[in-house]
Amino acid sequence: CGAGGAQMWKEEEEGSAAVNETRYAEALATGASTVAVGCPFCNQMLTDANRAAGDKLDVKDIAQIVAENIA
Repeated sequence: CGAGGAQMWKEEEEGSAAVNETRYAEALATGASTVAVGCPFCNQMLTDANRAAGDKLDVKDIAQIVAENIA
């Protein structure tokens, strides 16, 4: 997602695209409607990119998906 290793709290480095936007585009290209994350940083970074793109995907923590599917 681009936030690991304390990247969440430092200035972005120069480049052609933000890391979370690149990871989001990769997830969107899979054709999935939901992206499962297991890390709070991934959740935040991908949720931010999703919001900027018009909320095209559901970004959910794995625990949310499990909780939603417990019978």
